[in-house]
Amino acid sequence: MGSEQLETIFVDESGDHHQMIEVHELGFVKLIDTMGDDEEVENAARISYGKGTRKVSQTRNLIRYLMRHKHTSPFEMCEVKFHLKLPIFVMRQLVRHRTANLNEYSGRYSEMSNEFYLPQGDYLQKQSKTNNQGRGEDHPKKGALQFEFNRIYDNAMMAYQTLLEEDLAKEVSRAVLPVANYTECIWKVDLHNFFHFVRLRSDSHAQREIRDYSDAMYELVKPKFPICCEAFEDYVRDSVTFSASEMEFIRDCVVGDIIEEWARYTDEEFNDEVLQGKYNLSKREMNELKTKLSKKEN
Repeated sequence: MGSEQLETIFVDESGDHHQMIEVHELGFVKLIDTMGDDEEVENAARISYGKGTRKVSQTRNLIRYLMRHKHTSPFEMCEVKFHLKLPIFVMRQLVRHRTANLNEYSGRYSEMSNEFYLPQGDYLQKQSKTNNQGRGEDHPKKGALQFEFNRIYDNAMMAYQTLLEEDLAKEVSRAVLPVANYTECIWKVDLHNFFHFVRLRSDSHAQREIRDYSDAMYELVKPKFPICCEAFEDYVRDSVTFSASEMEFIRDCVVGDIIEEWARYTDEEFNDEVLQGKYNLSKREMNELKTKLSKKEN
């Protein structure tokens, strides 16, 4: 993860216990509800099977097959719901994921908070010379930069309070506040689209602040859907896609004739059973791998 994050347990008004991860100095991620689990994904795919009628290994194999072949509907049957506290500029990236349902704190109805995001340490970096929307090397004047952030925040909050005291409507008064102001929201999404969110927002090219929130959200969800998350990591998050030309190069120059000669190998360390165990692949996955690496017939 990009920042130091502390996982704690909080108790809601109903007395229910939930997990929470603190993000940066003032933000947090709370997983307040989930619907379904790994078995529910399997049930949605099989339909005819009830709970408890399948072995864990069968559940795992099916879920991995669904993820591998992009059969997304069964994953859409499960949901995760969060309570988030985050800066408005991070919220603007979160809201881009339009498949989610959300309700945000209202600055028209209530007064905005007096809390603002203050970048720390290596979050203060110069503009990248190669990426117009990224950061580069560490900035040497961190103290001076933080002074400027705080100066703007203090002045903005004083102006906001003055406007409220002048009885200007809250919906207009909030216009003087910067996007570093903290807001809160309830954010709910199905599991398939949550994985899509994580793939984009936990990627190394995403802004570091949204990555911290995405990483924290995924950390809380993973124990609830361990098999689905394992499949997501293997086939989506940590996978690599090759173009047709790249695959031709791999088949010709890397794999060569190994697939055609596979069945004749007698090496104790190079046979299907050993390789399946070593790389945690099912028999079906091994056969699909061979198909992918086989030379195409003209």
